[in-house]
Amino acid sequence: MEFKDYYKTLGIERTADDKAIKTAYRRPARKHHPDVNRGNAERFKEISEAYTVLSDPEKRKRYDTLGPDWERFAQAGAGAAAGARSPFEGRPFGGQNVRFTQEGDPGGFSDFFRTIFGDLGGFRRGEPGGGRPEFEFSDLGDLGGGGFGPGTSRGSDVEAAIELTLEEAFQGARKAIALELDEPCPECGGSGNVNRRPCPRCHGSGWTRATRNLDVKIPAGVDTGSRVRVAAEGSGGGTGARGSRGDLYLRVTVAPHPRFERKGDDLHTDLPLPVTVAALGGEVSVPTLKGQVSMKIPPETSSGKTFRLPGYGMPHLKGGGAGDEYVKVQIVVPTGLSPREKELFQELKKLRAEKTR
Repeated sequence: MEFKDYYKTLGIERTADDKAIKTAYRRPARKHHPDVNRGNAERFKEISEAYTVLSDPEKRKRYDTLGPDWERFAQAGAGAAAGARSPFEGRPFGGQNVRFTQEGDPGGFSDFFRTIFGDLGGFRRGEPGGGRPEFEFSDLGDLGGGGFGPGTSRGSDVEAAIELTLEEAFQGARKAIALELDEPCPECGGSGNVNRRPCPRCHGSGWTRATRNLDVKIPAGVDTGSRVRVAAEGSGGGTGARGSRGDLYLRVTVAPHPRFERKGDDLHTDLPLPVTVAALGGEVSVPTLKGQVSMKIPPETSSGKTFRLPGYGMPHLKGGGAGDEYVKVQIVVPTGLSPREKELFQELKKLRAEKTR
């Protein structure tokens, strides 16, 4: 029987943590999945087998403990089969209660895997009249007899892009989005097996592609580059409901606005100003994201002068209050002058000329 180095199979160090193990499994598992690359089923099986052991703390501990000495433990299992008291009885390896039979390979695992995790417990003879012996071990129960499922780990975080109008970013919004995610297979519940055989739907991976429709809340004040966390709406965890979902992170883009320019939490806009109001002063209506407001223009206002409207900018994403709106006036010269208007402008021109002498 060949000793399989599961760490080498996943390309990780023996000190790798759970996150590193999960990362090392996901990429090659997708690459060699039978539905993606036909002909790589064996490689996919090896990767899944390695992940099943190393992602489970108890199984990993046993694997690390036995290592290349698995033959010695296999002999101990044979002694139990003959009715002898196993020298390992009472230790963490004995007295469990999950079974597999020797009639074929229930889940495609290697002989080494079965020897370590199948042949160390109490041996039970077959039914009267013949029948092959069976071995029982309960700590493999979550595999259902040899599945390739990803265990009960937390699901992956997911990032998706979302675009908002400036008005939606100002007020906050609820948005309906559709996400394509890897979800635990509904056929096998994410375990990767059905009746101790690789699941026909997910081919033992425990995952299928699914679309999830969500209604998410976007807080007021977000800007391009903001990341909004939606808790527990990412990919599902392994083995059905026992694995919690990861989080969803929405990467926000706020579309340009035809009237307002955003700079941080401040808004900037240009305001056309009639020449008469600029010269004589008066009240004008100014657009804001809260609606139209009145603003006083002092006499003799020059084109390009900027006025501030406190608190009319974007809401602060963290903390109360809001930015300001800056209104830059642009004097508009009237067109289509009547004869009388032209006459008045001529008179004004003459008066201004006399004043500058």
